[in-house]
Amino acid sequence: MTRVLVTNDDGIDSPGIACLATAVRDAGLEVLLAAPIAEASGSSASITAHEKDGRVYLEERELPDLPAVETYAVAAPPALITLIATRGAFGEPPELVLSGINRGANTGHAILHSGTVGAALTGAANGRPALAVSLDVGLAPAGTPHWESSARFVRDLIPVLRRVTVPVVLNLNTPDIPADEVRGLRHASLASFGMVQTNFEVDSGYVRMEVVDETSLHEPGTDAALLIEGYATVTAISPIFEVSQVDLDGVLERVNP
Repeated sequence: MTRVLVTNDDGIDSPGIACLATAVRDAGLEVLLAAPIAEASGSSASITAHEKDGRVYLEERELPDLPAVETYAVAAPPALITLIATRGAFGEPPELVLSGINRGANTGHAILHSGTVGAALTGAANGRPALAVSLDVGLAPAGTPHWESSARFVRDLIPVLRRVTVPVVLNLNTPDIPADEVRGLRHASLASFGMVQTNFEVDSGYVRMEVVDETSLHEPGTDAALLIEGYATVTAISPIFEVSQVDLDGVLERVNP
């Protein structure tokens, strides 16, 4: 049976991770659930942990709706959890990594800063195809998030992960509306930034940061724009790549005559 690491950056008690783990279990896969003890949003692929005597602490848990699922709360961000999972920290290493369901969209080039995507990228960088899953609840969410709207597409994308021949990250975003109102799943390009923009006010002795919606700046065909139109979006991302277009030979010849 395929063993899957399910993690997130919202923390072990987030209802989003329970929904994701349930979707993976119901797909007939073995679930290993390991997530931060506390929220680790915006941690990207950080591997800085809360250590004592060089040890990263963890504790076994049992989630109410997932009593038979192997579960750990870890004093670390999700990327480090993913890294140590691939090294056998929780027993047999996983074959796939699923991260989420995040409370908030992860779109555009801003995914660089996402702990949800950072965990998936860490999985792929260590040879495991991965899926990052996010629900666009917006900056002022109202009511209970529609986690199942994301879970339905997770079930569709798991077979894709199992078929790929190279480690890759699929980045899934879903609008926060009932599942039967989602207009479908679309392949999307990454927006220039994301669903939100970050504004800065600089003054003597401080910098003030404000995150705001910028719906007017969304480019057609991108993940951010399609989410607003009511579509779920998926984008394939390479974890680490070398840029070959930059000519370094001339520089090396000057440095090493």
